[in-house]
Amino acid sequence: MGNIFSVSSTDDITGCCCDCAASRANYICKLEENQVTLRTELQKLRELRNDVSRKVDVAERQQMKRLDQVQGWLSRVEGMETEVIQLIGDGAEPIGEKRLCGSCCPKHYISSYKLGKKVVRKIQHVVTLMGDGRFEEVADSVPLAPVEALPSGPTVGLESAFNEIWRCIGEENVGIIGYMGWEATLNVDDIQSEIWEKVGFCDDKWKSKSRHVKAKDVWKALSKKRFVILLDDMWEQVDLLELGIPPPDQQNKSKLILTTRSQDLCCQMGAHKKIQVKSLAWKDSWDLFQKYVGEDTLNSDPEISELAEMVAKECCGLPLALITIGRAMASKATPKDWKHAIRVLQTSASKFPERLIYHWICEGFLDEFDDMIEVKNQGLSIINTLLHACILDENSNTCSVKLHDVIRDMALWITGEMGEMKGKFLVQTSTGLTQAPEFVKWRMAERISLMANRIEKLTGSPTCPNLSTLLLDLNSDLHYLNLSGTEIKKLPVEMRNLVKLKSLKLFRTFELCSIPGGLISSLSMLQMVNIYRCGFYESDGNESLVEELGSLKYLTNLRTTIATAGVFETFLNSGKLLSCNHALCLKIFNDSISLNISSLQTVKLLTWLRFEDFDTLREITFDWAGKYSNFSSKVESFHGLGTVYILKCRVLKNLTWLTFAPNLKFLTVEECGEMEEVIGIGAEDIGNMSPFGKLKRLKLFYLPELKSVCWNPLPFIYLERIVVGGFPKLKKLPLNSSSAKENRCVIRGEEEWWNEIEWEDAATLNAFFPYFEATSEQGA
Repeated sequence: MGNIFSVSSTDDITGCCCDCAASRANYICKLEENQVTLRTELQKLRELRNDVSRKVDVAERQQMKRLDQVQGWLSRVEGMETEVIQLIGDGAEPIGEKRLCGSCCPKHYISSYKLGKKVVRKIQHVVTLMGDGRFEEVADSVPLAPVEALPSGPTVGLESAFNEIWRCIGEENVGIIGYMGWEATLNVDDIQSEIWEKVGFCDDKWKSKSRHVKAKDVWKALSKKRFVILLDDMWEQVDLLELGIPPPDQQNKSKLILTTRSQDLCCQMGAHKKIQVKSLAWKDSWDLFQKYVGEDTLNSDPEISELAEMVAKECCGLPLALITIGRAMASKATPKDWKHAIRVLQTSASKFPERLIYHWICEGFLDEFDDMIEVKNQGLSIINTLLHACILDENSNTCSVKLHDVIRDMALWITGEMGEMKGKFLVQTSTGLTQAPEFVKWRMAERISLMANRIEKLTGSPTCPNLSTLLLDLNSDLHYLNLSGTEIKKLPVEMRNLVKLKSLKLFRTFELCSIPGGLISSLSMLQMVNIYRCGFYESDGNESLVEELGSLKYLTNLRTTIATAGVFETFLNSGKLLSCNHALCLKIFNDSISLNISSLQTVKLLTWLRFEDFDTLREITFDWAGKYSNFSSKVESFHGLGTVYILKCRVLKNLTWLTFAPNLKFLTVEECGEMEEVIGIGAEDIGNMSPFGKLKRLKLFYLPELKSVCWNPLPFIYLERIVVGGFPKLKKLPLNSSSAKENRCVIRGEEEWWNEIEWEDAATLNAFFPYFEATSEQGA
């Protein structure tokens, strides 16, 4: 057989050779251009690498784990970067040789060809690598560890309790362990949220499910596991099935540990084993106390170490007391501070009567029920719970309960001298006080107890805007009680035990809404009663209270408020109350159009008179016509009246009756929308009487219809200040150049109003112009 030959045309062979030669020539001719391209692509790869790395860093700060493919890609990028840098460095020498030797050197062609080919391939690899780096996700969530280690400090004196708990965990027949005692942290607000997070169901979709569905999911997850759950500082029973927790038993070998202060709760939760925290032995107590006080404090003075032992012993081995008081004393570096602490811990009283429930009701601590019996039952239930928790001790002989001494001392310590609660509680009971603590201690107080002392007088007006509770029980020697300016809402019926009380002041108690019937009359030794501007009258005229006041044998100083025409009539018919009345506030008087105050003219002690919140009152009348037809300046009525307030008498027309108050010093008129004149036209018919002869201060606010203060200029011998605001129609003041000649009378008002005043003459303007004070706001 002959050989078979395949013969191609000359043109095909020539074309293939030309293509091959052209491709190889491009490696050489475009070497520099390709090297530039390679550097550019490498920079793009670096930028992409940096973007991916930043995303990884952000995810890892969120406790996520980078994907393996991302880590592999970053490693490949690092290797590629090294290779490209090496290749670019190798290519610098052939290019230099080419420029020196020219283009005819065969050696140069070979090396340039090889280098050019490598550069093109690296460009392709870099581009491919950039395409691989377009990740949608760079990391995913890390599965929760089966057990998480929590930071904790060393314990003192609790080794035996911990060992017993650990032993119970190992017992197959013990599933629920109850740990009872004082040492506990804050309760977790939402037990379910903690469990759901641990079992991994915390995404937004799962959070939107109902509680019942969530419980089913938790059940499914926990049923497949052996678990240990700690429910810390429990105060009430929790339904494990409602949470989705399978009850621990011998089959699932899971464990539930709960800490609580209630033995009853351990029983309700079905604890298989109950462990009671015991008081620490002295050595452990002292070690724990020293740890929280610190060596620097204990060594700061030779006396402190001995005093510190005395304080530690007062804690009775209770870990919570040792820790709390130890921390509080860490900054106390003088023996004086430590002696004070010992005195506080040793002398504070601890008894609470059963009427504790009544106080809880007043404080709003108990739930609201329609039936008072239910409220009391709730209170008794709480007391029983505290008794079983060993927080309260019971004295069957006196039918009373008391706090454990150390717990109460610690509570008073915390509320009286520490942190955010500092100053909010002032408690000095059974300490033999004969006078109240300094009022500066009252300023921040929300609750004050001065029970069982021998206080004789509460004088002055303490500033205590936050005070909600004041306990003065068993201070039978108290003579003087001043609650003026407080926000007290109700007087306790127990006040009737203050049988020696001589002075009761409730001035400006706007929130007071109740005075128990018979309380005032039971305080038979009262000499002074001040219920002027007392909010109690806003809802009830309380005629019986006026009768109780009239029964007080020794009453000599009365300041009161009356809110109905009927009660006012009763008051006017009591010669005793009229004779001792110093201040009178009349208010509301629903549907009263006219009010005759002639009966008040003979009240010699009346110095303050106030009319307030009359919606229908058009006139205040006084029987003078005919009676004083030959009226002279020697005839005086309302002789003692020095201060008058007229507030919110919306349709009252004038105050002409003030002509009969010759000794009036202070007059304030506010928000009387229809008042046109203070002293009405026609008052000049009252003989030769001149009103406001001794007036010192005149305040007129928001009287939009007021046109005149008086019919002609007045001398105003004692006038010191006129304050006005909101008078679009008042264009003239009762002044001339002789008015207030002996004083520098200041006039305060809006500048626009001042510029529109019509003066008696230029001399009057010149006399008062230097003493004008412009206000930015009406009535300022």
